[in-house]
Amino acid sequence: MRLWLSLWGMAWAAFGLVAFVVTQRVGWATACGLLLAVSLTDFCVVVHRIRQGPHFQPGRDVPPYEPDRGAPDPPGH
Repeated sequence: MRLWLSLWGMAWAAFGLVAFVVTQRVGWATACGLLLAVSLTDFCVVVHRIRQGPHFQPGRDVPPYEPDRGAPDPPGH
């Protein structure tokens, strides 16, 4: 959901940036530019975390997993 919210924020911030630059409202254009930068940074963080995959961190009371030694092929395979 955060990925889509950051995309939505980038779209509106870019639209606002262009609109305020065209109307020569420097303060609002600067604010939209900063919002665009924050949304882009958030988008990059979300994509990075998605590419990392799940990282389950068990507590101290969970024993370590036995390493996967490979299961033998099932019969008829």
